[in-house]
Amino acid sequence: MEKVYETDVVVIGAGPGGYSAAFQAADLGLKTTLIDLREQPGGVCLHAGCIPSKALLHIGQVLQQAEHASIFGIDFKKPHVELHRVRKWKNEVTQKLTTGLGQIAKMRGVKFIQGRAIFQDSSHLKVEGETPFKVSFKHAIIATGSRPTRFQPFDIKSERILDSSSGLEIQEIYKRLLIVGGGYIGLEMGTIYASLGSKVTVLELTDGLLPGVDRDLVRPLAMKLDKLFEIIHLKTRVTNLIESSQGMEVQFNSNLNYSEIFDAVLIAVGRTANTENLGLENTKVQLKNNFVITDEQSRTSDPSIFAVGDVAGQPMLAHKAFREGKIAAKVLAGEAAALDNLAIPAVVFTDPEIAWCGLTETEAKEEGQQILVAKFPWAASGRSLTLGRRDGLTKIIFDPKTQAVLGVGIVGPGAGELIAEGCLAVEMGAVAEDIVATIHPHPTLSETVMETAEVLFGQSSHIYKRRQ
Repeated sequence: MEKVYETDVVVIGAGPGGYSAAFQAADLGLKTTLIDLREQPGGVCLHAGCIPSKALLHIGQVLQQAEHASIFGIDFKKPHVELHRVRKWKNEVTQKLTTGLGQIAKMRGVKFIQGRAIFQDSSHLKVEGETPFKVSFKHAIIATGSRPTRFQPFDIKSERILDSSSGLEIQEIYKRLLIVGGGYIGLEMGTIYASLGSKVTVLELTDGLLPGVDRDLVRPLAMKLDKLFEIIHLKTRVTNLIESSQGMEVQFNSNLNYSEIFDAVLIAVGRTANTENLGLENTKVQLKNNFVITDEQSRTSDPSIFAVGDVAGQPMLAHKAFREGKIAAKVLAGEAAALDNLAIPAVVFTDPEIAWCGLTETEAKEEGQQILVAKFPWAASGRSLTLGRRDGLTKIIFDPKTQAVLGVGIVGPGAGELIAEGCLAVEMGAVAEDIVATIHPHPTLSETVMETAEVLFGQSSHIYKRRQ
């Protein structure tokens, strides 16, 4: 007879959305089971995404800072990169975090199972592993995440074709690397490899990097990347790939058809939700464009099944998954909770970093919404100049009637840390005067947020602009 394990909650997928849901459910007194293909929790984010990429980006930043120090009168010898030690350090960071999550799961009483879960109906699933068995559940939470998108002509098997996961293995520093995709993943991966010594070419299909992101924020980054990368091709697509002993011959289609040879090609053109082979056809769960359809409480069309994170749709961000995971656990435990956030921050961890939350000027124009815009260039920031950086900008979107903060955008070193104040301002319904009246430490980059609000009133001490 096949073994059947009974649980109150089963969570499929142990990424940020999955493990946060499992931990919250266990904290609320529910018998919780967490299932994942990997040996330890963490999902793509910890194993092959957020954490390893940021570890490598930090290494790249250190290398760039050493080069940048020449403007202060400090010259370093050309650094020597020992790639095996770089990989070892990156892997140690990842292992420490994933092992820690495994220990936390045990302390919370969450049963962790390594295997593949497949729904048999709306209250049972089968786990395929070394010893297959069934799980009987009252509620299930789908948190299976996403994977890099592959399509022709890139869908071929070759060690020279990389994606955002395999690229983080850093098997070698390629002499010539092509990044296909000028979104945040492509630019972050390009920054890593260029900092380590690769000659990086970036190809973007649209007419600008980071499509959809406020152009005021993108402009300083684009100027920096023009120097860091070998070349950036806009409005260009790949029409064919041919592998040879020399490398990958890539044929382009733009204003002028031509081809180049690269040592490797890294594809960063988006991610696809992992909804296949889950047995969802045996449930009432419905899909749209391969994403699970959910409401603001993470409920699906099946009363016993919830879905969180990338598999539940845009934005595909780990911090959004954390929030959804906790909401789903609270709702199925009978508590009141919903994803009613006004601001979900987004961060591009390049140098300079870009971060934004809430309404952007681009969105306001597209929607025909009246707004007030205040900007503070970091060239007027004392702290920014002490860092030898003039390429930053803080931008705040206000309601023209109430002066409420509708959105915040920041480009510059540490923008990802600074954006949290913007999120809090939007969520709390802060108005311009609230930010102006909040004393910010000096000299810091955070005070550029205060001075941006002061610009609205023509009160900034460090730039002159008439009151709006």
